[in-house]
Amino acid sequence: MSTASEVGHDIAADVSFELEELDELVGELLTDHAERAPRDARIVALRLGIGGQRPETLTRIGARYDLARDRVRQLYTKAIGQILREAGRSGHRSAAIFAHRYPREAGDHRLTRALLAETYATDTDLVAMEWSYLKLRLAGHDQTDAKRVAGYVMQRILGWQKKTASILAKLHAPDDDTDDLEALLADVEWPAGTPAPLPTQSARVADSDDDGRGRFYLAKAGRDIAYDSALAARLLRTLDAAPAVAAFQEEPAALTYHLDGADHAHYPTVAARLTDGRAVLVDVVPLGRIAFHHTRIQSELARAYADEHGWGLLTWTGSALGPAQLRARPTDPAIQARVAGELAQAPYDRAALAALCADTGLDLLDLAALVLRNDWRWERLPMRLSAGPPRRPRG
Repeated sequence: MSTASEVGHDIAADVSFELEELDELVGELLTDHAERAPRDARIVALRLGIGGQRPETLTRIGARYDLARDRVRQLYTKAIGQILREAGRSGHRSAAIFAHRYPREAGDHRLTRALLAETYATDTDLVAMEWSYLKLRLAGHDQTDAKRVAGYVMQRILGWQKKTASILAKLHAPDDDTDDLEALLADVEWPAGTPAPLPTQSARVADSDDDGRGRFYLAKAGRDIAYDSALAARLLRTLDAAPAVAAFQEEPAALTYHLDGADHAHYPTVAARLTDGRAVLVDVVPLGRIAFHHTRIQSELARAYADEHGWGLLTWTGSALGPAQLRARPTDPAIQARVAGELAQAPYDRAALAALCADTGLDLLDLAALVLRNDWRWERLPMRLSAGPPRRPRG
């Protein structure tokens, strides 16, 4: 992500089971910490986006708990320190896995590039520094080294944001990572009838000025637009540069639901009105997470909202691979039959999934294809695959 070309690359190459396992490991540590400090563990989970939701700003977390943003930051920092100490005392399995991925003998440049690629692939720019620091500390890096490398990661992200804002301020649409709109819209199913007008303001107002979010001026909106990640920024720039787009509104709706004992709000990325009169709701969903239960619930809510408004729906993954391409991804019929038969008997846990993939050669995208095609339920925390489809949550 040090250059615009790195920001614009297809993320498919960075998707892996190993990357998703990191979230699961931190989730285990949070579960242990929640036995002693449930609110603080929940704050960390919300901030980092553990369990399937997107990372939340400090402001939104504060609004949830009636706390000032600085107080949320203090509680988060305190909890991370305690979690690291607890992990060290318990000898948790995370130490070996993180140490293998981020070896202490690796140089700053190598670590920074790896952490940047992971940030982009998981759509977690908002908390890039926090995630980078935590990964390095769990890998055994001392506090000073972890802070330094995490700082380099954030500097690169802020540098890209500043460069992008400067280019757009001169009314030049950068062409090195702007996607072709026709290709993006090729898989949209367009409803019949007249679409409802776009909302005139963002539904996300509690943290519109949060300093963790990027911001740039886009001509078609005629104002500054805030965004959480390079994936969202890339989409917004594409819409702003496309002649076929007449107008757009970022985060047009707050889709609320209750799932697994907690309240959630999902903000689809942008609604766009085309010059031919059609409208489309476009939601950024990182490719590696498109088949997970929590993400599919959010996508289902986005589809219902789009249908209600007479809009098309596009799920954009940061890759040429979207839901339709994944469903059509070739996989061995014998493997699919084996998995279906075994799921009919009992769900897979993390160990069983790992054994399956080692035995069959399935990678994360292959498994995602099977999940989408068969409507299986793939949960992240803890990792679990079952034959039951995603349940519609209470609104």
